[in-house]
Amino acid sequence: MRTIRIHVDQPLATGQQLPLPPQAAEHVARVLRLGAGAPLTLFNGDGNDYEAVILEVAKREVSVRIEHAQTVANESPLRLVLAQGVARGEKMDLIVQKATELGVARIVPLLTERSEIRLDAARAEKRLAHWRAVAASACEQSGRACVPVVAPVQPLQAWLDTLGSERAVRLALLPDGTRHMGSLSFDEAGGLLVVGPEGGLGERDVTALESASFAGLRLGPRILRTETAGLAALAALQALHGDF
Repeated sequence: MRTIRIHVDQPLATGQQLPLPPQAAEHVARVLRLGAGAPLTLFNGDGNDYEAVILEVAKREVSVRIEHAQTVANESPLRLVLAQGVARGEKMDLIVQKATELGVARIVPLLTERSEIRLDAARAEKRLAHWRAVAASACEQSGRACVPVVAPVQPLQAWLDTLGSERAVRLALLPDGTRHMGSLSFDEAGGLLVVGPEGGLGERDVTALESASFAGLRLGPRILRTETAGLAALAALQALHGDF
């Protein structure tokens, strides 16, 4: 039987009784048609799964009780941060979803020299909330109990200025990069991977990355679209240095 996993953005504890979030409650009651006594798994991103049982299904509310907690040990030993040039439309949703499934620890949406997306404060906040929901949903499906952090949208240089003495291996996907996957070596600090938007990284971007000690990483002889490149790199890194 398929395990129903639901993300709940609040502290959880054994013995606790609580209502499910409205969207989850509607899915459980109207789509899955589960009733009292049915099992569910809740998680809040703290690394645990909380096994629960449905107490009551009302018209607008589903209440549950947590029976016990269990630590989930399926996070990759390779800590990867994906710094992704913001892609248009549903492409960014796809990137966030699949990067989460591939075990990324953090996603940083970037505005770069050739970014075609322009977001005012209100739209940026709305998109951020949406991407965080996409990441949480991907964790529900993939069995992760740690939800990757999705950072606010920010210019590339502003993000680089925050890195300071960060020890992670610094990589940027570039068609003429000289580093290759098999030659890399990681420690517990993991790696930072920068991927450009649809138009790729511009000259100013590359100069800024080089000044911040990022090395160019080359995937292969073909040019990949932005929604393919980062995901392919994450999968390859997990296969060579992570838990694939």
